[in-house]
Amino acid sequence: MPLTRLLVLCLLMAAHGSLAEARTRFSAGEPWDWQLTAPLDLTRKVNVYDLHPGLVTQKAIDRLRARGVKTICYVSVGTLEKTAPDRKAFPAKVIGKVYGDWPDEKFLDIRQRDILLPLMKKRFEVCKAKGFQAIEPDNMDVHYADSGFPITKAHTKSYVLALAKIAHGLGLAIGQKNVPDMTGHFVNVLDFAITESCHQDGWCGDVAVYSKKGKAIFDAEYTDRKINFSAACRAAKSMRISMILRNRDLTKDVKFCPN
Repeated sequence: MPLTRLLVLCLLMAAHGSLAEARTRFSAGEPWDWQLTAPLDLTRKVNVYDLHPGLVTQKAIDRLRARGVKTICYVSVGTLEKTAPDRKAFPAKVIGKVYGDWPDEKFLDIRQRDILLPLMKKRFEVCKAKGFQAIEPDNMDVHYADSGFPITKAHTKSYVLALAKIAHGLGLAIGQKNVPDMTGHFVNVLDFAITESCHQDGWCGDVAVYSKKGKAIFDAEYTDRKINFSAACRAAKSMRISMILRNRDLTKDVKFCPN
């Protein structure tokens, strides 16, 4: 191989390696908080905040990072919100049925990656520009829903892995959101997991491989369902899951497990 070509290859490999090293690591057991509804409380003594990018300024993120707090940016990758500032960029052919639990959202046809991936990349770039270090890709589970499209788990796998490639290319970490039955497809690629009601619904063990690999599992249980939170916290501690108890709207109200 010519020397100049070898040097170029080495430089490219070094650049790729430095980017991978720059990606923030989220470790098993780190305390977290998750707020998607204003007003926010950003004064808590946690290692990680997961926030909606539309509710925070770059200065607020900079202040968190100055305190050593890691930040995750909420992005819906499987639905389109009525309030999304980029909603007009989504053509009608990728927009499906209304998400029953959230009437202000409609499902997206994640099979149409040629349309959606560039749009999601722009969303990820907004997160990066604000100083976020990672992505929460919400609504990864469109294949479970009555979306209006014949979406399968295979489509979800392809879409999520493509999103991971985009995020990692930007130096951002990205997590698995719910879909416990797909953990085997994602655990070696994605950087952490975010789960909802894994204790209440009995599937924390399905994602426990993340913590076994030293990666964080951030779990939220909900106050609108019956739960023995003390028992839940004991179970979470045994699996090194970072658990909080929250209301469904993810306001600033929260209960943390004891240390």
